[in-house]
Amino acid sequence: MVELKTEKSIDAMHAAGQVVARALTAAREAARGGVTLLELDEVAREVLRDAGATSPFLGYRPSFAPTPFPAVICASVNDAIVHGIPTDYRLRDGDLLSVDCGAELDGWASDSAISFVVGSPRPADLRLIETAERALAAGIAAAVVGNRIGDIAHAVGRACRTAGYGIPQGFGGHGVGRRMHEDPEVPNEGRPGRGLPLRAGMVLAIEPMLIASGKDGYHEAPDGWTLRTDDGSRAAHVEHTVAITESGPRILTAR
Repeated sequence: MVELKTEKSIDAMHAAGQVVARALTAAREAARGGVTLLELDEVAREVLRDAGATSPFLGYRPSFAPTPFPAVICASVNDAIVHGIPTDYRLRDGDLLSVDCGAELDGWASDSAISFVVGSPRPADLRLIETAERALAAGIAAAVVGNRIGDIAHAVGRACRTAGYGIPQGFGGHGVGRRMHEDPEVPNEGRPGRGLPLRAGMVLAIEPMLIASGKDGYHEAPDGWTLRTDDGSRAAHVEHTVAITESGPRILTAR
């Protein structure tokens, strides 16, 4: 069931989204060679605490997970696509890091992710991240009243495939509201003009995930959470929570 949010509810989700934006900005600013992923998680925790927000990630346990998620961010390095668990791994110059974070504030949730390179970037990594951001922008541009879920999926997928990148099948965006994951699913590839019609009041997390090699294969790491590329190639993940309004898409997690 898809819940349509009121303008007041969307404003409340925007407030939660701005906490997420601050947490991601703080994590990025703290990410440098020698810093551990657990230290980045603590940076994000402090932002949430200061805002009086809680984490929808911490303790989250969907049906596929062997254990509850132990952190407030997902920190996915290099060949990790999504759902990386923060550990004592120390970042190195040139690492490609994707950080995903959510916040719940006054009963409403928002969710966002960024990808960036620590220290000196490889040109190939910059192209991968830039394409992920273009795919996200294309998906957001398609999130308008009168379109369908398939139009968002097609816009994201076309940007990824045209650039020669792979897309992990079965993972994509989702509705957001009082919970981090709500209906509907928002695939990263699809046919235009198909799927659920988009209506004002829908709030969606749009989140492209790209694999650098152009292949789609991935596997679950032994921790039961992290998804890694089958061929060891690098991956990027970006995300915004977006409200569909009569005047166009509103990005609730804009930084």
